[in-house]
Amino acid sequence: MPLTNQQILGRAFLRPLYADPYFPDHVVDRGRAILVRLCERIEAERPSDLTALYVLTHAATDEFNALEAEFEAAGSELETTAREAIGEEFWFVASAYDFPDADAEELIATREW
Repeated sequence: MPLTNQQILGRAFLRPLYADPYFPDHVVDRGRAILVRLCERIEAERPSDLTALYVLTHAATDEFNALEAEFEAAGSELETTAREAIGEEFWFVASAYDFPDADAEELIATREW
């Protein structure tokens, strides 16, 4: 299902990570794909409240947890810059889908990074 949200379509996800050579693009691409899949799920499932949204964001956060090993294998890690960039993207997604009151920490509460 193609994305329809114009804010999402215009967003360059994880730009700070692409701009920093410490983060390998091929692994950042996988992180970007996680965020796009999250958006696709939000558009398909249309969560009716924050609880339903958090179920989706926690699943996406779990995917980032698994991706951490790939960052490490490539000589990188999900450190402060990455954590902040990823967290900001989750909050952007929530806001773009009309959940401006989403708790930024709760969106990624299952994180291990």
